[in-house]
Amino acid sequence: MLDQAYFCRRGTMAKISKPSTGGHHLAFVLLLVLVAVGICVPVFALLPSLTSHQSLPPALSRDEKMMSRIFYIKDDKFWKDENPFQIIGGDLHYFRVLPEYWEDRLMRAKALGLNTIQTYVPWNLHEPKPGKMVFEGIADLVSFIKLCQKLDLLVMLRAGPYICGEWDLGGFPAWLLAVKPPLKLRTADPAYLELVERWWNVLLRKVFPLLYSNGGPVIMVQIENEYGSYGNDKAYLRNLVTMARGHLGNDIILYTTDGGTRETLEKGNVPLYNVYSAVDFSTGDDPWPIFELQRKFNAPGRSPPLSSEFYTGWLTHWGEKIAKTDAEFTAASLEKILSSNGSAVLYMVHGGTNFGFYSGANTGSEEFDYKPDLTSYDYDAPIKESGEIDNPKFKALRRVIKKYSAAPHTTTPYNTKRKAYGPIKMQRTISLFDLMAMTDPVDVITSTNPISMESAGHLFGFLVYESSYISKKSGNILRIPKVHDRAQVFVSCLSQDVDGGVLRYIGTTERWNNQPVSIPTTECTSNTSLFILVENMGRVNYGPYIFDEKGILSPVYLDGEILHGWKMIPIPFHNVNQMPHFSFKMQHTKKSSENLELTNDVGQKEPALFAGEFSINSVEEIKDTYLSFNGWGKGVAFVNKFNIGRYWPSVGPQCNLYVPAPLLKPGRNSVVIFELESPHVDLLLRSVDQEDFTCGSNYSKVNQL
Repeated sequence: MLDQAYFCRRGTMAKISKPSTGGHHLAFVLLLVLVAVGICVPVFALLPSLTSHQSLPPALSRDEKMMSRIFYIKDDKFWKDENPFQIIGGDLHYFRVLPEYWEDRLMRAKALGLNTIQTYVPWNLHEPKPGKMVFEGIADLVSFIKLCQKLDLLVMLRAGPYICGEWDLGGFPAWLLAVKPPLKLRTADPAYLELVERWWNVLLRKVFPLLYSNGGPVIMVQIENEYGSYGNDKAYLRNLVTMARGHLGNDIILYTTDGGTRETLEKGNVPLYNVYSAVDFSTGDDPWPIFELQRKFNAPGRSPPLSSEFYTGWLTHWGEKIAKTDAEFTAASLEKILSSNGSAVLYMVHGGTNFGFYSGANTGSEEFDYKPDLTSYDYDAPIKESGEIDNPKFKALRRVIKKYSAAPHTTTPYNTKRKAYGPIKMQRTISLFDLMAMTDPVDVITSTNPISMESAGHLFGFLVYESSYISKKSGNILRIPKVHDRAQVFVSCLSQDVDGGVLRYIGTTERWNNQPVSIPTTECTSNTSLFILVENMGRVNYGPYIFDEKGILSPVYLDGEILHGWKMIPIPFHNVNQMPHFSFKMQHTKKSSENLELTNDVGQKEPALFAGEFSINSVEEIKDTYLSFNGWGKGVAFVNKFNIGRYWPSVGPQCNLYVPAPLLKPGRNSVVIFELESPHVDLLLRSVDQEDFTCGSNYSKVNQL
């Protein structure tokens, strides 16, 4: 049940209330996979910046600003240029949509009747390494805001530094977890606040010219997010307000969002600093008693009723049934707010996609009760992941909003066309063993005991832990008390190459189902090599366990004794928003080239890269598509070098990954996947034209699988 877990979309445990081929081909494939993966794939670096987009309006100079241009609160109402204003908005996150589709999705939101767009700003997207700021491509926040203004949409900016949002570590850069001494995130810890100030010094300088009073569309800036559900450090919140005021001035409305209960509002509001307190609550709850409570936490006359997260749907974790909410019920709940002149922001109006390794996770009441989020962030929103709007929820909400929206009527856009490009023959190209051999020795870390991914400087994806031991005739028992999040265990007699360098799969242990692994005896003439491949499946983004380091976080025990002497070997497609560190040589793939055919022995369990391609004849034939992973196990996929996210059809419910048309091109299009478990029996992927959330043998939580 939802109320047994920590989710940030809840305020205080809120939930949605709703009614009951030959040598030449081989050489090409090897070249394809090396080029396509690179091998370190910058998840978003391929996308163009829109900063110079000619259709975007230039920023207004101060001399050009009209004196009457002001957005403020008075008499428990929002006012825009001296006229009362009802916010009918929606969350649409620029970082979950390709820049080429920003205008399309915003136009669809406008067609729904919205006058305002709300978006988070994820710190980790913009500062992937300490001091390295990124504001290009999918991170081009300024262009997104200007595009909103071009379309006559106002903007509510959720600047963090913590955002939650089902986003890795709640938007915090993972390198914060490696700072020593450890930072106290979301507190008045001076070391933490110093890093926030450095970040905001860049971010808010970009935002300042875009404020409404400066001629831009930004009417409100949010501080933190649902802090009342986490802590009670008023000094922390006051520090954030002081920082924001220092950069943005006193004209802008600063606001907080908290669950609609007395406890969360008491903890999360900033009463002495003229900060507006907004609320969120379960869809279907009676809004007006909550709005009356909201008034007690705002200054007299400064509490316009606003649900800053009106839930149109809900998030879904791997292993759960896809979340759905009734369209008419959702629309009726919205009307209860709008009909009495309340304001609301739809969360989400368009969810989009958790591309790359950015999807987050939640926990239950215990840290091991781990619930990773899907790659899709469809959210059952009125604008679907692919932009589709021909659905009951869009129509029902539009019908309600039309009664109250003063925005001019906008023609409903057509649905984006989708195309099935058919079967894609995949070929095994590079094994995990070869991937490790390709790693630059400079990037391999040695240590007496295992260290975390963050301490190793490897923030996303996969890390191999290598050690060795003496095999017993009766076998050995391996135990890893704390692993985040999933560990696959392999052994090999590498010293004398008895098995040709093939890694022998032994078993898997998981954060949510931590079990000892029995290792059978080996025939190694000397020590047996032990390899543990650990996958980071997404950092917790909400609740008391957000300090979510990844990797092996405890000693490793073999037959009850601590195993010492470790190497940490990065598998290098984690480099989000970074240039590749490596270039791989063809000779490194010699073993893979000689043994590409899969067999029925345990070697088949070794993770490997698989590559394939499909062709598109002309520009006119380029459409959105989906890759169907039915019959595959678990892994991550790349299309034309772009990381489209994680797949796990054996657990579900998501079967297909969304591939937006801007990622495709006329001619050959490459697909590379890193398969962790068992490939499709015929090594086939399929390009299809529909989403599919029906995979998985059951709908239990991941921790129960």
